[in-house]
Amino acid sequence: MTKEIIKGRMKVKVSNSREELGKLAAKEIAEYIMKLQSEKDEINIIFASAPSQNEFLVNLFNYDIDWGKVNAFHMDEYIGIDPEAPQAFGKFLKNRVFSKVTCKSVHYMNPMAADPLVECERYATLLKQMPADMVFLGIGENGHLAFNDPHLAFFDDPLAVKIVDLSAECRAQQINDGCFETLDQVPTHAITITIPELLHIDKLFAIVPTKAKANAIKGACDGPISPSCPASILRTHKDVTLYVDEDSASLVDM
Repeated sequence: MTKEIIKGRMKVKVSNSREELGKLAAKEIAEYIMKLQSEKDEINIIFASAPSQNEFLVNLFNYDIDWGKVNAFHMDEYIGIDPEAPQAFGKFLKNRVFSKVTCKSVHYMNPMAADPLVECERYATLLKQMPADMVFLGIGENGHLAFNDPHLAFFDDPLAVKIVDLSAECRAQQINDGCFETLDQVPTHAITITIPELLHIDKLFAIVPTKAKANAIKGACDGPISPSCPASILRTHKDVTLYVDEDSASLVDM
């Protein structure tokens, strides 16, 4: 059974378990995609790359989505990582999504670009040419959206895509998630889509299970709207749904 509450303008749906969260998010998001596909020849989707998305992504393939009408993007990538490394976000999505369905196009950030600034500009141009219809978000343990950690989460960022240095807490999360074994293996810099770029997208879906995210979800739902918890800005968006389980929602004022 799902409980629904409202925080600011944000719909929050609380499932009993991570598995139920994944099924609910997949059902509602698939229905939205299919409705949009009945109205448009093609749609553009930005994907998050994180273990938090696993149950949602697995269940998304149970629905009759026309993936041949989808242009796909991802929202962040480590700088300097081998694109075929299991920790690379492009590889994560290739394994879990793009090897299973055939999209109209898939646009990867290049972690090995000779000039990361030029790569940011290239990706920003793509997003301008193919504006996203929706985005699938995670939220970090420190409240980050994409790789916009608190120290660089500018709500008025003039850039669409930028280079960031990753906070210690953000890098530690990659170990907590089982992606890396030691801190010195975690890259220190990344390319990310910025918060204003995410916020101007019409429809946002955030999928955030597990106890490790409880403090971040508390900040996103009940704390001040501040870069100290970047996800708090979601409460101002015109159409955002946050999917949580009882663990990640355990600190939220119901």
